[in-house]
Amino acid sequence: MSVLTRDEAQTRAELLDVHRYTIELDLTGGDETFDSRTLIRFAARVDGTTFVELKPAELRSVTLDGHPLDPEAMDGNRLALPRLTAGEHELRVDARMRYSRTGEGMHRFTDPTDGETYVYTQLFMDDVQRVFAAFDQPDLKAVFELSVKAPQDWTVLANGITEHTDGVWKAAPTPLISTYLVAVAAGPWHSVRTEHRGLPFGLHCRRSLAPYLDADADELLDVTRACYDRYHEKFDEPYPFDSYDQAFVPEFNAGAMENPGLVTFRDEFVYRSAVTDTERQTRAMVIAHEMAHMWFGDLVTLKWWDDIWLNESFAEYMGYQTLTEATRFTDTWTDFGVTRKSWGYDADQRPSTHPVAPEAVDDTASALLNFDGISYAKGASALRQLVAWLGEKDFLAGINTHFARHKFANATLADFIDNLASATDRDVHAWADAWLRTTGVDTLTPRITPGEHGTCALTVNRAGSRPHRIAAGLYDRDLGDDGGQLVLRESLHLDLPQTDAHPIGKRPALLLLNDGDLTYAKVRFDPESFETVRKDLSGLPRPLTRAVVWNALRDAVRDGELAPGAYLETARAHLPLETDLAIVQGVLAFASTYIADRYLAPDERPAALATLTELCRDLIRRTEDGDNPGLRLIAVRHRIDVAAHPDTIAAWLADGTVPGGPELDPELRWRVLARLAVLGATDEAAIAAELERDPSATGQEGAARCRAALPDPEAKARAWDAMFGSDDLSNYLFTATARGFWQPEQADLVREYVARYYPDAVAVADRRGPAMAEAAGRWAFPAHAVDTDNLQLGETCLHDGTPTPALRRKLVDQLDDLKRALRVQGARQA
Repeated sequence: MSVLTRDEAQTRAELLDVHRYTIELDLTGGDETFDSRTLIRFAARVDGTTFVELKPAELRSVTLDGHPLDPEAMDGNRLALPRLTAGEHELRVDARMRYSRTGEGMHRFTDPTDGETYVYTQLFMDDVQRVFAAFDQPDLKAVFELSVKAPQDWTVLANGITEHTDGVWKAAPTPLISTYLVAVAAGPWHSVRTEHRGLPFGLHCRRSLAPYLDADADELLDVTRACYDRYHEKFDEPYPFDSYDQAFVPEFNAGAMENPGLVTFRDEFVYRSAVTDTERQTRAMVIAHEMAHMWFGDLVTLKWWDDIWLNESFAEYMGYQTLTEATRFTDTWTDFGVTRKSWGYDADQRPSTHPVAPEAVDDTASALLNFDGISYAKGASALRQLVAWLGEKDFLAGINTHFARHKFANATLADFIDNLASATDRDVHAWADAWLRTTGVDTLTPRITPGEHGTCALTVNRAGSRPHRIAAGLYDRDLGDDGGQLVLRESLHLDLPQTDAHPIGKRPALLLLNDGDLTYAKVRFDPESFETVRKDLSGLPRPLTRAVVWNALRDAVRDGELAPGAYLETARAHLPLETDLAIVQGVLAFASTYIADRYLAPDERPAALATLTELCRDLIRRTEDGDNPGLRLIAVRHRIDVAAHPDTIAAWLADGTVPGGPELDPELRWRVLARLAVLGATDEAAIAAELERDPSATGQEGAARCRAALPDPEAKARAWDAMFGSDDLSNYLFTATARGFWQPEQADLVREYVARYYPDAVAVADRRGPAMAEAAGRWAFPAHAVDTDNLQLGETCLHDGTPTPALRRKLVDQLDDLKRALRVQGARQA
């Protein structure tokens, strides 16, 4: 299959003006394929030739202006359109298309709970070609008229309001949108419908999830309404589509997709089991993020994929900010600092890093690789820094100018910067060059020098080139009865680079750069401040301040400047006193996944697990009064995950509850069983019994993970063959199996598979496409094997093998993380 290049897209955009697609889909033809008929009305500006894209199971017929074209002339995913003359044209394509099991194109899923079937589209980048014929590039916007024939008991959702007669559903014509934003979701949906400001709102999920959606419908709709109203306060352009449906769909690869009028979400957001308030906040943020896309991405769309950050960074920033302003979730930037920024920092320090706004994205395969922590988290951080520097009033004025000038059209980075510059006297172009065209993470280090009469002065050393507007927090110890508390003496506002030393009075107990987390940079501590952090971190008054400190400690571990054991000791001392759920979750996740599993030598891992077990036990004891169920749930989850011995968690499973609560819901039961499988304390009979108890899709995934985790050679062989020996596993079942397969406790048992991984991953990525390549690179990689043999095997694969671009990117990242783990271990042994 050919990928579209930037040059080809520019040439085609200069030639064509696409008016309208009329698309007829027939979903009644069986389990494997569906029928797709497309009429494209377009004009050629001059005489020329071009091509249309399609990935059919069978191309039945093609006619151009009533004249048949030879279907056998298809070259991969392209059909040439020769001899176009200047003027209007009609292209008709009749094809049979394949359903997907990988979350790409038209994905088909049968719910094991009740046997009901659902299909939905995910057409991002170039997957529209799996559903209908298209001139598939974002700057050839058109009107889309869609009709869908479906089984009688199905409901069909689309970008516009739908009406149906005798099993045929017709959607209202869309405004001008890009091909990748067309959406269909069909099946026997359970729906909750309402109106807001005259606009139809809907929530939709599988029937088997109906009671869980109904339980949360008020919360979901409250967040949706609040964000909708707040965006209308911020943006001059009104919401540009005729309805707003949110469909929670199975086996979805992303968190959500911003299809105009029909946002699709992974249906794990319909909670079957207990969740924390931070998880509810994350779901609300995704709702806010996707709604922001209705303006930035859907109303105004990038011209080419080098500007994907304009979509994602804006929606990421606006989602967090708007959620803070408009809902009960008022502390979202703490979660961003703990969860999202680390994603950006990690990505930006790998060989695969790229500018937020890269200049050379030559084709769609390259563009797909840029959906990472840089385009989301770093870009959002850059915009947050821009707002701090520019002021929100001027920022929003520039944004509204951008919408007005480019609505229902396409725009570039240059357009965006010009529109921001029109609202301010500041040099936005220079800011963009420094922040959006560069790579890497700046590091800010304080230097405190003594002066006269016990006073001090602050200078900030900046390793990097970007300007930063930051706050520096000066904290003193509270000498009152409580002790251990830190109080903010002063918040200094600094513009870096700094030319003069800044007087700060007496030396503070803690000087914290980037207090408030308004910029994107690693920060370090002076020696006295680090000693304060070690002793009094939990005494800092604001969660966001503590998040900045924890991120600094995390960065220091990853850079080999802080021993992993010191991080564990700090967590052991201060996490039992932490009140913010995002911080507790983030610190425990880093401590277990990276420190215990990768940064410590295998013989040190048992002691680390024991420390984490004690820490979780303290958190469980602290929450016995029931005042903080979210914190207790986090502690119970991690207590299960770090269990080195089966007795306690096996007793929980047998009793169906943790003493004092919570009762074990399906998520906790599968979590316990998975850990028991790793420890060799359960068997296939117990897994089968649990699956009979919970035969849902989530139960199927839980069983797959447990079976792959059993410390048995035959179980490992079956799991490996399921992942790499056949193509039967869906994207979610592949991931579940991969997550169970590699376990640090089973390193000797699975040692032979480390070498097998590389050729097998290359083969499955080549056969099954980018989504499965990403899953194979992310979840099936032997990350537990922190040794030079694994590193050499991986580098040989990159050098001598032929991994697809998606798999190559994941392997580059995984191998860089492996090198970092080896450096951290080596630094400790030096």
